[in-house]
Amino acid sequence: MFKSTVQRHARLGNLARRQLSTLTSRQIRPRQLIASYQRWTQPELHSIPLKHITSRLYSHESAAPIQSEDTPAALYDITEFEDLSKLGVDERIVRAITVDMGYKTMTEVQSLTINPALKGTDLVAQAKTGTGKTLGFLIPVFQRIITADPTLVSRPARTIQRSRPDDIRAIILSPTRELAEQIAVEAKKLARHTGVIVQTAVGGTQKREALWRMQREGCHVLVATPGRLQDIMTDPNTGVAAPKIQAFVLDEADRMLDVGFSDDIRNIIGLLPPINQVDRQTLLFSATIPRDVVHLAKSLVKTHDFEFVQTINPDETPTHEKVPQHLIPVQSYENWFPTILELIDKARAKPGARPFKAIIFFSNTATVQFANLVFKATSLGRGYDGIPIFDIHSKLTQGQRTRSADSFRRAQSGILISSDVTARGMDFPNVTHVIQVGLPPDRDQYIHRVGRTGRAGNDGEGWLILAEVEVDEARKRLPGLPIKPVRTFEAASHTLGGGEEASPQVAKYFDEISNAYNRAPRHVFEAVYSSLLGQKFGRSLQAEDVVQLLNNWCLKGLGWEQQPGLPPRAVQTRGLSGVPGVRILHNQGNRGFGSNEEDEGFGGFRSSGYQSRGSNQFGSSRGSGFGSRSSFGGGNNNFRGRSQNFGNDRRGGNDRRGGRDRPRESFSTSF
Repeated sequence: MFKSTVQRHARLGNLARRQLSTLTSRQIRPRQLIASYQRWTQPELHSIPLKHITSRLYSHESAAPIQSEDTPAALYDITEFEDLSKLGVDERIVRAITVDMGYKTMTEVQSLTINPALKGTDLVAQAKTGTGKTLGFLIPVFQRIITADPTLVSRPARTIQRSRPDDIRAIILSPTRELAEQIAVEAKKLARHTGVIVQTAVGGTQKREALWRMQREGCHVLVATPGRLQDIMTDPNTGVAAPKIQAFVLDEADRMLDVGFSDDIRNIIGLLPPINQVDRQTLLFSATIPRDVVHLAKSLVKTHDFEFVQTINPDETPTHEKVPQHLIPVQSYENWFPTILELIDKARAKPGARPFKAIIFFSNTATVQFANLVFKATSLGRGYDGIPIFDIHSKLTQGQRTRSADSFRRAQSGILISSDVTARGMDFPNVTHVIQVGLPPDRDQYIHRVGRTGRAGNDGEGWLILAEVEVDEARKRLPGLPIKPVRTFEAASHTLGGGEEASPQVAKYFDEISNAYNRAPRHVFEAVYSSLLGQKFGRSLQAEDVVQLLNNWCLKGLGWEQQPGLPPRAVQTRGLSGVPGVRILHNQGNRGFGSNEEDEGFGGFRSSGYQSRGSNQFGSSRGSGFGSRSSFGGGNNNFRGRSQNFGNDRRGGNDRRGGRDRPRESFSTSF
């Protein structure tokens, strides 16, 4: 019965898609067809009222919109910002957009969301990041506030009476501090010719300073992260309240729920006046519409007057499928940084290449901090031909993170070393490369990272750098992605301490990184060591594999005499008891992690000597089809096609489990 049900749904979904793809530009009535299509292909939408649907349909041959005969022409005709005045948008807002911000033509998302939202109805919009949706909700919100209080534009902004912290008219929630700050910047630009006051309340900033600004200047539009907003609204001493709230916006709703903000959001809603007493417009934006987003939407919107806006062209190829993606398997972790130097050199040397602008992602803050110190000590971060290097991670203050984001955004060429705080929602123009180092936490996070490049019609490249022993685990975490292996990087295949001679260029990369290690305080790498041993290993990656990788990096790469130690309790709680290569600290007293006699202090790095030779000793055999869609065997993630070998003929060093060399494993061409 289960099989027949699945087959029936598949037939219905295919039928709906065929109906959508064969539509032409003739006048149609698509509302029932859209509802049917959503019921067949997205069962979770059953519980969303489909009385009002504003969804752009596309013909199969082109992306030309198809207009419904019962939809006002203005809904699709307004595509220029200067024409917003025809829909009643105040001329000061239009001036800020067209003159100050320099925008002329709306994106598809903006055209689809601004127009219906200006009607004042609740809106649930499925929209991807990086499509201009910020203005899609800011313009209706500002117009709603101004319509309710014309004094905000009837007099010069400097003469308008200041607001109060309990006069908040709109709340905009964002999942991250960076995205909230980005939204606030756009909102302040939009408010330039009005008396609308925009404030922010995000974690990581000085709470007292933010409150002082709100209490001194007042607030009409508050852009916030859920945790901080709940904190200040539940504190009776702040005076922050929204008894006259007119608009409530959730941006990246699926992301907020993913990171555990659902309770905070519901608590915030409980602090607002009931919707039947004080009418407010709800605008919910989400890249996906899973069941938990549906439930959240139902608790927020006015079910009697609600529109669902689908802004994603069903025929459009996702960004992560359009961006070429490559895997560089490396011998061990000590090959990470030299391989990045080689990758950057090759990218900059390509004829006609755009200015190199990359985001390098690591999965924890400690490694971001360490990589930032190391790369800034190389020729990349200094000298006449250097590239500006920035970092963003959770241990920076919000001011530092904002400055790094703004500087990287403005830079024509640059490198941003980042944790996952910038993996979603952040818009950095002209990023040419996304480089992910180490195992991504999961498939979704990998895709969000790749989505930082290939935006706004530009091309881009995705690169994943993994140790050979991690490839099998990555294949399980990242099924169905068009990732192809590249084995032409010499720094990736060089074995430190293996007796082989390095070419002059490869020796240069390793020597440069080795010298940079000497500039990093010892405790910074100790934190990296501890953090990477706290990661999720997986079924195909054992703890002993990671211990060996880290010990190689420490002993061979950094030249330490012994690896960092772990407190006994940490060894036990992380399941590392009995794992070969783990050094346990004893008799620490109160001195903390890694602070025994031999590990204490800064520096202590040894330079590993490298011998150069003119000829290239590294093979240039190239793997093919690693994750390529052409060899991907459908939805069941089976691997088809000719088997390819990855890694060297023998794994360097001793086998992690048996004390002798293991032959390499074979993989099919699908990832």
